Amino acid sequence: MPEPIVPLLRSRSAAVALVVAAGLALVSCGTDDDTGTPNTARPTAPDTASFSGTPPTALESKASSAVESARAAASAAASSASAAAASFEASVSAEVERANQAAAAELKDVDGQGNAMSDVAMTGKPRSETGGLLAVVVTITNKTDRTASYAVQVDFLDDSGKAVETRYVGAEDLEPGEKAQPLAVSRKPAEPVLTPKLAKAQRY
Repeated sequence: MPEPIVPLLRSRSAAVALVVAAGLALVSCGTDDDTGTPNTARPTAPDTASFSGTPPTALESKASSAVESARAAASAAASSASAAAASFEASVSAEVERANQAAAAELKDVDGQGNAMSDVAMTGKPRSETGGLLAVVVTITNKTDRTASYAVQVDFLDDSGKAVETRYVGAEDLEPGEKAQPLAVSRKPAEPVLTPKLAKAQRY
């Protein structure tokens, strides 16, 4: 009877040894060293500080596009301002050109400042309303008791006081007490800044 029991025990011992060995192998693969802690190590992000080269082409393209867009917007704004100025000047000229020509002819032979300086006043007009042009409102009031026409000369002076441009405006057949407000518009560039001056005013 003892002979068959010994081989059986030996077989059972070998099986247990195999199970234990397999368990140890599994533990070794799933933990860090001998601490028993699961291995959760993750890949380390690359050190971008050591990278070199140029920005991506797409980024350069976007930057270039933004610059071109800004240039186009500035050009469009300048063109728009120029068109606004031309439109404003054309509308003014269409309304008063004949009267202005008559005023220039009337003042041609007038000595001094004329006889109607006290009937005329000037006020500036905002550039936002004139397309950026320098313009003044010339207010002419007939202070006499009879119908009269007026011729006015406006000089535009530089910073030295020299007249670099002269404009003429006029009003015809104003009734007593009646007012007219023609515009004197400078065609000079915005810089240098000019100063408008009432030079002559003649009633006729």
